[in-house]
Amino acid sequence: MKHIQSILIFAFALLSSNMISAQYGNGGYNNGYGNNYGSNRRMNSGMDQTRTQEKPKEIPVEVTVGKIMERLKPELILDELQAIAISNILNESIRTQGMLIKAEVSQEDKIKNIQALSETTDRKITELLNKDQKEKYIALNEEAKNPKKSKSKKKAKQ
Repeated sequence: MKHIQSILIFAFALLSSNMISAQYGNGGYNNGYGNNYGSNRRMNSGMDQTRTQEKPKEIPVEVTVGKIMERLKPELILDELQAIAISNILNESIRTQGMLIKAEVSQEDKIKNIQALSETTDRKITELLNKDQKEKYIALNEEAKNPKKSKSKKKAKQ
């Protein structure tokens, strides 16, 4: 009786270990699922991770507008009403620019549309500014368009 019990326990242990190792892709029944199944799954999960890492994360519009306003507000000495109105204009402009970039039109058309949007945005912003602020805003835009020239002017002033 003890002999039969020990054989049953041994057989149970052997079958259990075989099933456990088969689940981890370490062998088992050798019917095409064994080692390759587990390793393919691991390899695919690694590929999925690299695909998601390759996509650049889009910066939220609010963050971009916030950075622009951090620069404009002290430079132009904007009051709160002006700051809110300009941030709304910039918000709308950046969202529209994103749609224009994603549009399926030629590169030339995209450039023309974005330039027109930029001019409209500048016009809307300058309408909210007083004379001194307009001059500073125009100077800031020129500096942004020609950063090399503005750096050389700063060096010459120092």
